[in-house]
Amino acid sequence: MKYPLFLLALILSTGVDAASTLRCGSDLVSRDDSSAEVLDKCGEPVSRDFLGYREVQDYYGFRHEVTVEEWTYGPRNGMYHFLRFEGNRLERIDSERGH
Repeated sequence: MKYPLFLLALILSTGVDAASTLRCGSDLVSRDDSSAEVLDKCGEPVSRDFLGYREVQDYYGFRHEVTVEEWTYGPRNGMYHFLRFEGNRLERIDSERGH
């Protein structure tokens, strides 16, 4: 019985929550949207950070490098939203309450 409670406490104690969508006004952006779509729906981010390159394997089995960026939006209602792009595709959305 202690193990499930420990796991629940660990999950609840994390400061960053992963989400699959983000509301920008009346629009929604979601994983796999292009950076152009996100820019059109959400506007210019507060910051854009180039994180480097990542090697990926495409549908056909070929390996190539893609750029990795993190865009920051916020604060919106006290929340910051961090969008990670790999190869100009939205890969991850994290949110964190501002300080």
